[in-house]
Amino acid sequence: ADFQLVAAANPCPCGWRLSCWRDCRCDDGAVARYAARISGPLLDRIDLHVEVPRPSTALLRDDDPAAEAGTVVAARVAAARSIQARRCGLTNAQLEGDALRSACDLDDEGWALLASAADRFNLSARAQQRIRRVARTIADLAGADGIAPDCVAEALSLRCLDRRS
Repeated sequence: ADFQLVAAANPCPCGWRLSCWRDCRCDDGAVARYAARISGPLLDRIDLHVEVPRPSTALLRDDDPAAEAGTVVAARVAAARSIQARRCGLTNAQLEGDALRSACDLDDEGWALLASAADRFNLSARAQQRIRRVARTIADLAGADGIAPDCVAEALSLRCLDRRS
């Protein structure tokens, strides 16, 4: 099966941990048990682990001047997918084996950054491959030929949240 999973979870059982709106009533043990309900092997197969804060009213009204227009984002995504199709005939998410090694090769600094993160966060080989694919996508969105270390760092920041590696 080929599908895209988008999932959401509260940060704790009551849903208010780290909120500036209400106080969380959960103790650390309850939060740890709540987070442990999602298995490590399942989390290992999810590419992006992103904390999404409560949006401001201005953002909900589309009055946020810093927000990027949806049409601009859509054009960047279409351009990145076109780059991926020209490179291998596949999206980055579909890359395996030699195609993955070729398209997602890192320079020495990128490899050192990934190796350091792998040791620190106990990243599996699967997680490291997924991080390389995400870094390649970040580079494609920027229109870059190679994967710069800052693309690897950004991919890592989108993956290493809480206990989730």
